[in-house]
Amino acid sequence: MTAHTNVSSKKAWMRLIHLGVALSFLITLPAHALRIKEIAGVQGVRSNQLTGYGLVVGLDGTGDQTTQMPYTTQSLANYLQQMGVQLPASVASSLQLKNVAAVIVTAQLPAFAQPGQMIDVNVSSMGNAKSLKGGTLIVTPLRGADGEIYAMAQGNMVVAGAGAAAGGSKVQINHLSAGRIPEGAQVERAVPTPLQEGEFISLGLNSSDYQTARRVANVINTKLGSGLANAIDGRTVQVRAPRDPNARVNFLADLEELPLEATIPAAKVVINSRTGSVVLNQAVTLGPCAIAHGNLSISISSTPVISQPNALSGGQTVVAQKSDIEIKNEPGKVIQMQASPQLTDVVRALNTLGATPQDLLAILQAIKSAGALNAELEVI
Repeated sequence: MTAHTNVSSKKAWMRLIHLGVALSFLITLPAHALRIKEIAGVQGVRSNQLTGYGLVVGLDGTGDQTTQMPYTTQSLANYLQQMGVQLPASVASSLQLKNVAAVIVTAQLPAFAQPGQMIDVNVSSMGNAKSLKGGTLIVTPLRGADGEIYAMAQGNMVVAGAGAAAGGSKVQINHLSAGRIPEGAQVERAVPTPLQEGEFISLGLNSSDYQTARRVANVINTKLGSGLANAIDGRTVQVRAPRDPNARVNFLADLEELPLEATIPAAKVVINSRTGSVVLNQAVTLGPCAIAHGNLSISISSTPVISQPNALSGGQTVVAQKSDIEIKNEPGKVIQMQASPQLTDVVRALNTLGATPQDLLAILQAIKSAGALNAELEVI
């Protein structure tokens, strides 16, 4: 068991090493222009969640065990009653159904969806059905948060999985208790949107950033007309738009295509404590500090390198940093970290040394607590 664990750990950390190399490559890329549509959206133009309760029939003996799931039997009896079939109460309560499963149906109603349009639905078992493969969802009303019906779902399910049992053994591939019906629901009612209401529209940024809000307002005023946009806060930009519906749509189409120079995001490190994954952006740096963690030690020094262009080349003198990494595996030795190396250097060095995910998480959290990690640390 120990040998297998070590091999798996080494493979995982080799993948992290490759990720660190890729991150280092991305850090050297220049800033690129984004479009406004990629960082912001019109407030109020959104999708809505729909949900409903239904029955899946036609299963190959893999449905709910109705002695343990009485609501499946009750639901089927109610459905048969609507179809004109009356069952005595004693018979309805003693039904042994193997081909029927009670399910929850969910869907996303897109913005501007109109009656008659088709949307995809997800179907998930809510009982003890072994598999929904091969089942058919019967007519199921989908309701919004207000309790009104906005779509009707029905159709044959697509379950991306397989199961087999032979000689007392069982093999299952993927998940069999949930499936999807492409274009399985028809929209019955449209949801009004505030796009054509009022003189102003509001753009909501995907993330709160005052610099980005200011740049969005400036580029709109520069390209489409002075005084059209105002940054209200770090996440909202208010824009004056034409009142005519067609003109407003054309205005938004032009607005969303406006190029915007990408800003450098706030320094942040995200750690997944369950998988040991570490993701960081280009703004993360470290301050001088001393690190001792068991028998792991790393020395990172940074020296300036001056790159001077040839005569009459028109270039500029550039000062870069050359990082030298020294890895040692000596018990209890404390290494003084000089200059301000990139965190990618530290992560790469730890990966090369073969540190476990727990070691890396502990070191990063300790550096943050000491005030030497110039970034926000988020553990998920």
